[in-house]
Amino acid sequence: ARIIVFLCVCEPCWIPTGLLRRQNSNADTVVQYKLEQPVIARFLRLIPLDWNPSGRIGLRLEIYGCRYTSSVASFDGSRSSLVYRLSVRASWTVMETISLKFKTLKNSGTLLHAEGLRDHSLTLVLEKGKLLLYHLQGVSSSSGGQLLVSLGSLLDDQHWHHVKLERLSTHLNLTVDKNTQQVQIPAELSHWHIHTKPILSNRNFHGCLENLLYSDINLIDLAKHSSPQVAVGNVTFSCAEPVSVAVTFTDSHSFLQLPGLTSWSTGLVSVTLQFRTWNKGGLLLTFGLPQQDGTVFLYLSQARLRLQITKAGRSSLDLSAGSGLNDGQWHYVELSFKHDHLSITVDKDEGATAHISISVPLTSDSQLFFGGKNTSIIIAQKCKNPFNTFQGCIRLLTLDDQTVDLIKVQQRLLGNYSHLQIDMCGIIDRCYPSHCEHGGICTQSWSTFHCNCSNSGYRGATCHSSIYEQSCEAYKHKGNMSGHYYIDVDGSGPIKPQLIYCNMTEDKTWMVIQHNNTELTRVQSSAERNQHFAYFDYSSEEEQLVAVISQSEHCEQELSYHCRKSRLSNTLEGAPFSWWVGGSGPGQIQTSWGGALTGTRQCACSLQDSCLDPSHYCNCDADYDQWTEDTGLLTHKETLPVRSLVLGDIHRPGSEAAYRVGPLRCHGDKNFWNAAFFDKETSYLHFPTFQGELNADISFLFKTTSSSGVFLENLGIRDFIRIELSSSTEVVFSFDVGNGPLDVRVKTNLPLNDSRWHRVRAERNVKEASLRVDNFPAATHEAPTDGLMHLQLNSQLFIGGTASRQKGFLGSKITPGVLPGCPGHCSSYGSLCQNEGRCEEKANGFSCDCGRSAYTGAFCHKEVSASFKSTTSITYILKEPFELSRNSSGLPSSIYSDITLRGENISLSFSTNQSPALLLYVSSFYREYLILLINKNGEDSQMAFFLGCLLLINDCFFLILENLNLTSDVEFNSIKSLVLGRVEEPDGLDAEMAELASLGFTGCLSGVHFNSISPLKAALLHPDSPVIVTGPLVQSSCGSSSPANTYAAETTHSLSGTGMDPGQPLVNTIRSDSALIGGVIAVVIFVTLSALAVMARFICSRKETYRNQEVKAAQPEDSNEFPFSGQPDSPSAPSENQKEYFI
Repeated sequence: ARIIVFLCVCEPCWIPTGLLRRQNSNADTVVQYKLEQPVIARFLRLIPLDWNPSGRIGLRLEIYGCRYTSSVASFDGSRSSLVYRLSVRASWTVMETISLKFKTLKNSGTLLHAEGLRDHSLTLVLEKGKLLLYHLQGVSSSSGGQLLVSLGSLLDDQHWHHVKLERLSTHLNLTVDKNTQQVQIPAELSHWHIHTKPILSNRNFHGCLENLLYSDINLIDLAKHSSPQVAVGNVTFSCAEPVSVAVTFTDSHSFLQLPGLTSWSTGLVSVTLQFRTWNKGGLLLTFGLPQQDGTVFLYLSQARLRLQITKAGRSSLDLSAGSGLNDGQWHYVELSFKHDHLSITVDKDEGATAHISISVPLTSDSQLFFGGKNTSIIIAQKCKNPFNTFQGCIRLLTLDDQTVDLIKVQQRLLGNYSHLQIDMCGIIDRCYPSHCEHGGICTQSWSTFHCNCSNSGYRGATCHSSIYEQSCEAYKHKGNMSGHYYIDVDGSGPIKPQLIYCNMTEDKTWMVIQHNNTELTRVQSSAERNQHFAYFDYSSEEEQLVAVISQSEHCEQELSYHCRKSRLSNTLEGAPFSWWVGGSGPGQIQTSWGGALTGTRQCACSLQDSCLDPSHYCNCDADYDQWTEDTGLLTHKETLPVRSLVLGDIHRPGSEAAYRVGPLRCHGDKNFWNAAFFDKETSYLHFPTFQGELNADISFLFKTTSSSGVFLENLGIRDFIRIELSSSTEVVFSFDVGNGPLDVRVKTNLPLNDSRWHRVRAERNVKEASLRVDNFPAATHEAPTDGLMHLQLNSQLFIGGTASRQKGFLGSKITPGVLPGCPGHCSSYGSLCQNEGRCEEKANGFSCDCGRSAYTGAFCHKEVSASFKSTTSITYILKEPFELSRNSSGLPSSIYSDITLRGENISLSFSTNQSPALLLYVSSFYREYLILLINKNGEDSQMAFFLGCLLLINDCFFLILENLNLTSDVEFNSIKSLVLGRVEEPDGLDAEMAELASLGFTGCLSGVHFNSISPLKAALLHPDSPVIVTGPLVQSSCGSSSPANTYAAETTHSLSGTGMDPGQPLVNTIRSDSALIGGVIAVVIFVTLSALAVMARFICSRKETYRNQEVKAAQPEDSNEFPFSGQPDSPSAPSENQKEYFI
């Protein structure tokens, strides 16, 4: 059977709600309907509309409520006022409360004004359907006050709304219909005098107040009984607010048809109405012009009101007025035809009017159609409806100043309608409260909302998921190099992303947070001051610092104190001369210095027994008249970061000091490699209930050899959430929030049970659910419109299994809160190690061993380069002479003396102006040698190697390959040494070659690699290697396209950049006012380098790509043509251009 619901606040004022519902059809099921608007009433009346087809009807209904006392007052919006003045009180009240209920049809007006001391006051104003709380001081209009908070939306809906203000000391809570916000107020507002009178606004409150209570004092009751504390002006103690009947158009099938009036035959026609909507477009009104074979359309387009008249299918007139009419507020519209004059008006005085002279004949037979999408077909079958459907509310509909009785329409006594909700406005503000997180901007239409996440650092339908990683460790495992990155330490949590420098070293990944003074700062002695104060402001906010320190495995900060007759602690018993403040929040005073134990009032030298004066625990406490220092690392995380420094012993004559507080450095992400291994399908972990009623995101890494299994599951009475591997190529995200089970599936074209790490990211919010697996396309599923939103769970969260302990996951999964325990990272991340770097397993991740590589860095990606002078020589000793006779088969180096090599692998990069020039010389104990050199013409030497020529122009490389075939003996016996640069002892070389070897090499060498030996890297980074260096050798970045100083070169884009990959290091942190000049220079450089690249490609294209050459022994008669005779060309010769080559 169907029933209709009526509500009533006080009998017999029954108001139909328009809720027409079909009930259950048996005695076993329960039918539940969600009301489109919440209601509060004292009485509920249910009226059956038809009989059960089976011949029976019954009803079971449970109603819960409480006794209710009502005191109401009505305000007319002009002269009504109510003023309550407090009596003199002996003591100050810590807590005060004001509560009331109100209802109104006007969207603006002053509800409440509370005066404090010294012209401080609070004003509660209804403005465009929202409640605004202002703090004023010595001003008389709300525009001059400070807006403290805004709450509520669409409060002019003629429903009762509850408002409560609670003051606790200087904190104020404002509650509107169960939504609360807290603000801070000045102390002068500790005493209130309450007003609801026409001040501070020229649009005063027009409506009803109910139960206006001040700290349990009913002010309306006091006013009724003429209390001297209350002054009343033109207030009625009843709520006689006129009832306005609204009608809601919900979809394309909603329309209202009204007949014309007999007075229209005179040529005078007037139609007025008020509407509200969120849509930018929609058809409001349509009627035909039979005499002219035309149609009139009144519609919204781009949030403007437009009127269009078509005749014979063609538009003959188009008028427009107003703007921004999709703001959800009531807007007044008038359509008028008077004596061949047509006009449309929007919002009367505040809006706009458009008019034109035209004849629009109407008769009493004319029919008006409001809303609908196909009403034009009803009017004229000749044209299609080009307009969007109107979705919104209409009220106060009049025809020639006669109000249309919509209740008669509902009773089928007037006109016709379909799919309308009469006697209610079903508009919903989907942006209040906003479901857009992290500053996302909410916009809406009638049935949905949209979040603009631009410049927020987050993504997704509700701006929930961060686009940045949670640590530098996560960026490293994506293969990123050192640089500045945005770090979001709590992912989708409330902490904002922060810009951090990630230093990817070979063994650790450091997060570096700078502050305003990391340089060595000198303090001059002064007799006028006893102490020097230094304060350190960090680039990260307080909550960001705390989160970084908390989730890191280790943090440290260097603290250095340089002193000359300037003491730190003096004695252990007396008060210290100097101290520092560190830790979270305001921090705590610390008296121990870098390298010492916390709370010991000592320095690092005391632990090493190296203090200058054994009777003191710091070098500076010796009070010597000479410079010394106490330097060390602070590693106790509870005392970090250093926030301030106080230096006391600086006022004596001759006292001098300098200090340095380094940046905060942390490594290790305790959350990233928090792994667990599941070896049985019945194994699982369980945690407290997962909390994610409206928004929830889950991310983890897994690897397995099993083809299926449940990753996690959490159950409720009906609701649940589950993520599982359903097959070797499919991951399923399942959940139910009361609308029925939903599955989001991602299928991959590669198997996921390959024992490699795979990343899963699932998100569910009120708008959609999404699932991502690795870099495969994401799958999404939109939430049903006006469906249930709250995910209500009550069981424990099961990880690696289900609540029934069936079909558990077999493998490894990374998720917060579990102890480490999953080896085997190199199978997934070993490819990140470059240039023959070897992946090494770590307990928490991996590292690249660059020992056998000529490169260094976190991924063996940094070239090791050096500048050579003509006298520079690097000799790498492969075998000492006396070791030849030994049987050293157990030693790796013995291969060069005991085994004959039939092949060598050599690679290097060079840049020079010199030719001829020797690049590499390898000698043996049998007077055999191998050399790599540049001939007189600047070409590569001819040798038994696979050689390459690499020309570097604007980071574009042109490769020339040469295959060389040797016909002579190709065995290289008993290698002795390897030389770069000048050859001091050219054993076995003829005179001409020896002369060339003695000239040395001037230029740059980089990435030198001979089989498994890197002589240049050993000379620069490993001085304990068997290497001899003579002459000047300077490490340089000349062999690399990247700058040597990463701090100097790394710069950053702002957060607003939208075309940036979050995984790339950021550039352009250095802000400058010369951006335009820089842009011009960049264009010029780009054009120049592009031209050079074209020229270089043209030159290289003229060379043979592959040449097969046969190297033969040099004949005596060929000596005149030997290309290395004579002196090398001058480096400054104008005919030579310095280039960089890779061999």
